[in-house]
Amino acid sequence: MNGQFESPLAPSPYTGPGLFSAPAAMSDVAIVGGGLAGLSLALALRQGLGADARITLFDPMLANPVIDDERCSAIAACGRRMLTVLGAWSRIEAEAQPILSMVVTDSRTKDVARPTFLTFDGDVAPGEAFAHMVPNAVLQRALISAAEAAGIELKADSVSAFTREGVGVALTTGAGSVSTRLLVACDGARSRLRSMAGIDTVSWSYGQSALTFTVEHERPHEGRAEEHFLPAGPFALLPLPGNRSSIVWTERTADAERLAGLPSILFQEELEQRFGHRLGWVKPVTRPRPYPLGFAMARSFIGERLALVGDAAHLIHPIAGQGLNMGLRDVAALAEAVTDAARVGLDFGSAQVLERYQRWRRFDTLAMGVATDGLNRLFSNHSDALRAVRDVGLGLVDRLPRLKGLFIRDAAGLTGSIPKLLRGEAL
Repeated sequence: MNGQFESPLAPSPYTGPGLFSAPAAMSDVAIVGGGLAGLSLALALRQGLGADARITLFDPMLANPVIDDERCSAIAACGRRMLTVLGAWSRIEAEAQPILSMVVTDSRTKDVARPTFLTFDGDVAPGEAFAHMVPNAVLQRALISAAEAAGIELKADSVSAFTREGVGVALTTGAGSVSTRLLVACDGARSRLRSMAGIDTVSWSYGQSALTFTVEHERPHEGRAEEHFLPAGPFALLPLPGNRSSIVWTERTADAERLAGLPSILFQEELEQRFGHRLGWVKPVTRPRPYPLGFAMARSFIGERLALVGDAAHLIHPIAGQGLNMGLRDVAALAEAVTDAARVGLDFGSAQVLERYQRWRRFDTLAMGVATDGLNRLFSNHSDALRAVRDVGLGLVDRLPRLKGLFIRDAAGLTGSIPKLLRGEAL
């Protein structure tokens, strides 16, 4: 879909209260969830709707300035372009590490040699890396700071209920009642708002968990990411500033929990067996935490005056590192649909406007979910026959520069119908 209105009937002009003239207890847009997707959406809507729009973000965690998240995220080139346009990247860049190259291997844990089947250079344009690695805590602090500077109302409060009310939605919060023209659920994979709206999901568990932690190593990584496909799941080394890397180590859930509970000397042995010796000695500097992996897709990304964004709408396997980037694509698409409607005087919380957002994002999200599900099933097994087939496939791709270039641009989020923010253009 190209993200344009496709209905033969154009949305009716908005006839409710004047845009951006909300009374004190009325918000133009209410966002529930102060994670990376929710904060990015607040900034995007502030840019698109202007300083007069009242944008409110609710999350109890805003009361606690300590961000207890030791994970790191890969921000694709399209996401970096968006964060630059929104004024947040300048607060992040000093602690971001560009991924300059990537290698993919397919082996068993005890194999002495790991032949490289696929290599990527990391530029999507001269001087522009296809992705950057950034600690989640750095992202969160930068986005909160940018949101405060932009005049977004950050409420350390929760939304316990909501009901349709005329041309808006009435929210019940810990501090009282608030009305809004548009409610956005950015409250994660276990979204309460999605459940309250009666939107079902299709979901399953992979029986795997990802151990995530940061390590120091002896030699510089030179911006190179590595992904080793092992029978239990992928083992990824993702570069961070200095001689540090982020590890995403996928195992069967019982094994991941066992590994996380090992004494440090035994865990070190298991790590070194998978990490290899290219970067010299290696030492964990944050504790490994197992995160269960699964697939989930909301049957609808929208409800009455409600939009689902990020993990509230979809959850995919991290094998391609696209989870957060899919959420940022949601943000860019919804912000553009809402902004375009507001500028021509339409009710931006109407079904027609939200349907534009859903058409723009649902097919792309489903396609990525199917692709990551298939990759995980193809690589996370002990079949010698499947291993031979996939290694031939990887080798062929490595010898076709145009196809490799397409894969890089797709990983960077620069294929298909791209919203303005992801192209680096202001709304």
